[in-house]
Amino acid sequence: IIDRYLLMQFLKVFVICFFSLTGLYIVIDGFSYLDEFMSYADKHGKLLPVMGEYYAYKSLSFFDRTSGILTLIAAMFTVTWIQRHNELTALEAAGLSRGRIIKPVIVAVGIISLLAALNREMVIPRVRGSLGRTPQNLDGKTSQSLEPKYDNATNIMLRGAETIADEQCIVKPDFVLPPEMAAYGKQHIMADRAYYRPAFGDKPAGYLFDQLQQPKSLDHQASIEQDGKRVLLTPRDTPWLKSQQCFVVSGVSYEQLQAGSSWQNYSSLSELIAGLRNPSLGFSEDVRVAIHSRLVQPLLDVTLLFLGLPLVLSRKNRNMFLAIGLSVILVVWFMGLTMACQFLGSNYYLVSPALAAWLPLMIFIPWAAGTADVLLE
Repeated sequence: IIDRYLLMQFLKVFVICFFSLTGLYIVIDGFSYLDEFMSYADKHGKLLPVMGEYYAYKSLSFFDRTSGILTLIAAMFTVTWIQRHNELTALEAAGLSRGRIIKPVIVAVGIISLLAALNREMVIPRVRGSLGRTPQNLDGKTSQSLEPKYDNATNIMLRGAETIADEQCIVKPDFVLPPEMAAYGKQHIMADRAYYRPAFGDKPAGYLFDQLQQPKSLDHQASIEQDGKRVLLTPRDTPWLKSQQCFVVSGVSYEQLQAGSSWQNYSSLSELIAGLRNPSLGFSEDVRVAIHSRLVQPLLDVTLLFLGLPLVLSRKNRNMFLAIGLSVILVVWFMGLTMACQFLGSNYYLVSPALAAWLPLMIFIPWAAGTADVLLE
């Protein structure tokens, strides 16, 4: 009975806090882009369903970012609540230790941490396209500017005027070849459009240039090879290409090219590892830090809980607002130190990427263990 009571109290606080913060975010962000939502709703349906679908996807990312903080707040509020009403004293008088009393809260935090990890690794990558869209481009048909990116495997610079997400298309592509590949006197491959095509059968992944503008004589030229592999395919020896077309082989997918850092944020751990091994991407140290941080995150969430609970389990702190204030201070300090370690690892100033991700655990676990005596009383 006591376990169910504490569990329901914890879940109630967690749900209220999550929906309150999510609602606040939706109100602020929604009114900021209300004109864009109304314009889109005039063509594609009613306003509320349009906004509901957009922020339903955003709430998945919001849950990922706030679950650790909210579990701490809910746990501290729950423990403070039973302290304030002397229920904790009554349970201890019945012979129960504090650790046994708060066991359902700890289990609930562990389950939510696992749910957050599943959301991060399985759900968010599946809806990455919807999460990456902005109120100005809800249908994915609005053109967006493209930041140039190097294909590190071929040394080709991928650039263009704009991108259209719905068609995975680059408008006015202008790819710059390295000097050793300028076999026809031209380093620029320019066309009206370039469409990304994933690998299929014997066809490599890359970008299909249509309505080729430069070089114009490519129809009758042989494909260009690099290190024994064809990199620039031409219609002369590529049957599936038509006149005024060419194909640039690249390991940089359209999402990785167009989304930039958001692709990293919304990718699963396996995708990050695959990207790290992709010679075309040339990821920097921040991706290595992100990979280790994904592994550490559930442990950090639980560690944060064991840092916060002793603050309210001491007999001196029975004020709920004081508990919330202490949890906020703890979270700010905890996150600040974690982000500082990740920054050092991303830039390889003083620590390696692996150490940067695991260093917060090395710092906070001894501290949590030193204050755990309160949980065993």
